[in-house]
Amino acid sequence: MQIPPSIISGQNGFQSAQSDLTQATIDVAGASQSASGTSVSSAGTSAVEALVDANQAVIHAQASAEVIQTSSDMIGSLIDIKV
Repeated sequence: MQIPPSIISGQNGFQSAQSDLTQATIDVAGASQSASGTSVSSAGTSAVEALVDANQAVIHAQASAEVIQTSSDMIGSLIDIKV
């Protein structure tokens, strides 16, 4: 089993968080519309659950950005050592 480079893992995590945030915003919109009686949310998600999911996606994105930053710092350190 091959382990991907850390920067790739960070990018994949960031993309996953972006997709999760998009879904959470759709769920928030659906929950707010169902609360006003105009439509029903497809997943039956409440606004509170959708907002919690959005917050988790933001934290996931921040963690992934930290992975990318740390990977970049390590590559910079290795280049500085080599030169």
